[in-house]
Amino acid sequence: MEPGDAVSPGPGQALRALLPRLLLLPLLPVLLGRGLRAGAAASSSGAAAEDSSAMEELATEKEAEESHRQDSVSLLTFILLLTLTILTIWLFKHRRVRFLHETGLAMIYGLIVGVILRYGTPATSGHDKSLSCTQEDRAFSTLLVNVSGKFFEYTLKGEISPGKINNVEQNDMLRKVTFDPEVFFNILLPPIIFHAGYSLKKRHFFRNLGSILAYAFLGTAVSCFIIGNLMYGVVKLMKIVGQLSDKFYYTDCLFFGAIISATDPVTVLAIFNELHADVDLYALLFGESVLNDAVAIVLSSSIVAYQPAGLNTHAFDAAAFFKSVGIFLGIFSGSFTMGAVTGVVTALVTKFTKLHCFPLLETALFFLMSWSTFLLAEACGFTGVVAVLFCGITQAHYTYNNLSVESRSRTKQLFEVLHFLAENFIFSYMGLALFTFQKHVFSPIFIIGAFVAIFLGRAAHIYPLSFFLNLGRRHKIGWNFQHMMMFSGLRGAMAFALAIRDTASYARQMMFTTTLLIVFFTVWIIGGGTTPMLSWLNIRVGVDPDQDPPPNNDSFQVLQGDGPDSVGGSRTKQESAWIFRLWYSFDHNYLKPILTHSGPPLTTTLPAWCGLLAQCLTSPQVYDNQEPLREDDSDFILTEGDLTLTYGDSTVTANGSSGSHTASTNLEGGRRTKSSSEEVLERDLETGDQKVSSRGTPLVFPLQENA
Repeated sequence: MEPGDAVSPGPGQALRALLPRLLLLPLLPVLLGRGLRAGAAASSSGAAAEDSSAMEELATEKEAEESHRQDSVSLLTFILLLTLTILTIWLFKHRRVRFLHETGLAMIYGLIVGVILRYGTPATSGHDKSLSCTQEDRAFSTLLVNVSGKFFEYTLKGEISPGKINNVEQNDMLRKVTFDPEVFFNILLPPIIFHAGYSLKKRHFFRNLGSILAYAFLGTAVSCFIIGNLMYGVVKLMKIVGQLSDKFYYTDCLFFGAIISATDPVTVLAIFNELHADVDLYALLFGESVLNDAVAIVLSSSIVAYQPAGLNTHAFDAAAFFKSVGIFLGIFSGSFTMGAVTGVVTALVTKFTKLHCFPLLETALFFLMSWSTFLLAEACGFTGVVAVLFCGITQAHYTYNNLSVESRSRTKQLFEVLHFLAENFIFSYMGLALFTFQKHVFSPIFIIGAFVAIFLGRAAHIYPLSFFLNLGRRHKIGWNFQHMMMFSGLRGAMAFALAIRDTASYARQMMFTTTLLIVFFTVWIIGGGTTPMLSWLNIRVGVDPDQDPPPNNDSFQVLQGDGPDSVGGSRTKQESAWIFRLWYSFDHNYLKPILTHSGPPLTTTLPAWCGLLAQCLTSPQVYDNQEPLREDDSDFILTEGDLTLTYGDSTVTANGSSGSHTASTNLEGGRRTKSSSEEVLERDLETGDQKVSSRGTPLVFPLQENA
């Protein structure tokens, strides 16, 4: 046998190898049964796990669908509220009903829907459970929770006091209609504030610029500190009588004074606009409310930034105080600069491009640039309200002149519609929030004290400032105007938005509830009493916005002179601050030609060595137009002469001023003697009220004979 050859087994060896297998044959059914049962068990376990996972996915999908449905229902609720408000507004205007404004209607409808949602819908969520994390010493904005090997993400919604741990809202629908406060600031407020600046009547605004700035800046600061100190006394009283259940610091009182000092006389101004009330009273109230909102939000931010050194973080510290003042000035100036720069950039883009050939693109760019101003300021740590306000003023002054006719109409209408919808949405939500907000703290003592403090703060704001302003004004602010301004100190969207932005602490929750009730009262009661108050104070209505006030009527004192003591032809432009008249000269000669297609050519205003730059920046349209484009509101700042007529010993100018002059007419800075046409006008004036036209504007001079 050769090595490597296979050896075949013998019979004995084959039998020995087969014997163990033959012995296992009786056990084969048993082993097969066990294997089949084990396989079936494993198979059933896997199937159960798959069924459980499928059920969880199905439940998650159903929850997502239900959440989507509730989101749609909540938005539909607000849309129906706005629709109902619009239809009711039409009915009120058709019936000439003025005792209730559209914002008051929106609040009433919001209250009704809030009651239905609170008491008419059942609780749909019962899965909340408290979990203890005693090892952590702070709250996390995001948590990842391990539930049976699956991780779920949870976000922080705020602190809940131990006494209310069992009163957490279980109704998912009420949770859906409770909006994130950032929605108000980033979506609803920008169109409201921008529209205020974009639709600003500069003619009457600049006429009363000094008074408006005094009321807005100094008056708001005075009101804030008076209300804050009075409320601190109220808080001390609450502590004595045992009505204060948590901490309430002096800085909290000042913060409440700042947010509640933001006036929003939207109801009064709407009635003024509808009745064509005195334009200068309208300008004083509107200008104060616009700038007052900006001051209030920056002032509240400065109070929040007040951080004294040492253990007692709520004690007075001079260094921290001046630091807060610096923060106030820095935030306000930075926001103002950012808004103005954005407006200038938009003006340059619309001037040096052919966007006017595509009105849709032009309008879209204008809209995005204007809205981005708010977000840009907030992202940079400034205040978007101030930035978007001055962006609107800059856009109206420069960019508007560069837009095509279609874009001018579109931008005006677009922001007017957005302003209307956003404002009524906020007031509807105010009514809704009275029943759907989950952290209300009602304190009768604090609420009553707040009403008294607001009244005293408004009085200290209006009357002393008006007294000091009248010392330097040729045209006095009459008592009837002061009373109307005192009466018109409504609170509205800005105060509500500032209050709802932070409701984490006990003090802030009490502030929010009180602010909500104050807004209700002022909009319904004070807003409804506007028309009777106008009649009682003898404030004229039915006034043409382009008409200047009459010269001698005791009821119209805001622009009347001091009688015979008012020597000299005091003109409207002199009512504007002298610094603004200097600004207008600079603006008319340099900025308008650079940023718009109007104004004198830069080749005539810049030095000769700037000739190349002047030619590049000057628009060709300037050379084509014989008369540069000019805004109607600029008449109050131009240095052109005004029409001057004489009646008896009094001189009447086109702006309504009076003095002891001989009759003359100033044209283009020169003087000439009275012409025959002026003699005819003078003879006509002897018969009573007559219309005189200056620069195409009809003016009415109701003159009274001297006794």
